[in-house]
Amino acid sequence: QVQLVESGGGLVQAGDFLRLSCAASAGPVSTATMAWFRQTPGKEREFVAGITWDSGRTNYADAVKGRFTISRDVTESIVYLLINSLKPEDTAAYYCALRWKSIVAIPVMPDEYEYWGQGTQVTVSS
Repeated sequence: QVQLVESGGGLVQAGDFLRLSCAASAGPVSTATMAWFRQTPGKEREFVAGITWDSGRTNYADAVKGRFTISRDVTESIVYLLINSLKPEDTAAYYCALRWKSIVAIPVMPDEYEYWGQGTQVTVSS
């Protein structure tokens, strides 16, 4: 069993930046993929960015390309999400997810991931 703990959310102003962190209780195996999703009340959880643990290959949702950067620290078993130029529409609960099984393409559907963190709230004021 792996536990994921997110941190770094908060109340910020439009144009600011945030770096979210997700610490895994156990070091992901080389086949793992980790991702960030976000969710607002009444809406489906949506994929934001993903990264493969071994090679660091990344994938981003079109809506966040150019502003969001996902990265990982293999030594510390932490995944980061750097969010630049925050917009009010970025307001959401952000969740970290881990898929243990190997897969070619980075999954974008929530049910492809086996472990989830509790989420961290990001609120952007205009």
